[in-house]
Amino acid sequence: MRILALAILAIGTISIGPAAAQTYDPAYPVCLHVYGRNNYYECMYTSLPQCNASASGRAAQCIINPYFDFASARVPPGRYYRRGY
Repeated sequence: MRILALAILAIGTISIGPAAAQTYDPAYPVCLHVYGRNNYYECMYTSLPQCNASASGRAAQCIINPYFDFASARVPPGRYYRRGY
């Protein structure tokens, strides 16, 4: 009986397969979604033009990273910008 239970547990563990890793890197605001046999995301771009240059000629699309922490991406202290009135 014990062997049967262990066999079922082993088969169930093998058939589930590996766990998926985190898709988005929260350190970068723009991700490149690459389409093909293996769909994947490359979250290593700081701007949309930089990502679009990498996506050019590929089956890919640039998207805004939904997990990027925009609150921590503030203007450094001491830098002030004038508003155009």
